[in-house]
Amino acid sequence: MSDKIDHIDLKLLREMQLDASLSQRDLAERVGLSQNACWRRLKALTEAGVLQGSCARVAREKLGLKLVVFVMLRTRHHSADWLQAFRRHVLTIPEVVDFHRIGGDYDYQLKVVTQDMTSFDKVYQRLIEKVELDSVTSYFAMEAIAEGRPLPL
Repeated sequence: MSDKIDHIDLKLLREMQLDASLSQRDLAERVGLSQNACWRRLKALTEAGVLQGSCARVAREKLGLKLVVFVMLRTRHHSADWLQAFRRHVLTIPEVVDFHRIGGDYDYQLKVVTQDMTSFDKVYQRLIEKVELDSVTSYFAMEAIAEGRPLPL
C-alpha cells in the first residue's frame, strides 16, 4: 500500500492522528476532498491496514497515573518457546503500555504507567514471577516532555 499512498492520503493520516473525532465533512474540508472521496480513501486506508481504528487520548495524570517507568530487560533465553511464554506473560500486565524487543545492551524495553512506586513494585513482582530474566533495570520518568506524538508523515 505504501507505493499507493499519495500526498492527499498523507494529509488525511496527519489530520486523523491529530483528531480522529473529526466529522467526515470537517476532515474532507481540511484535506480538500468531497465527503464521498474522503470516505473512499479512509475505507481503502482501513482495508489496507494503514488506519487501525481510532482511540481517545486520555490524560493519565487526571486519573492518578502519575508514574511512568521504562523497564529494560535482559535474558539468557532466546528459544521460541521462552519468547512465546514471555510475550504472553507480559501482555497480561495492563500497566505495560508499550513493549519492544530491542537491540543493544538489553533485549526488551517496556513502558509501564501506574499510580506510584508501590503500584509499580506490584507490577515488577508480577513481571518477574513467571519468567526467568537475567537483569531488570528501571528508569523513572521525571517529566513527560512529549508523549504520544503523531507519526512524522
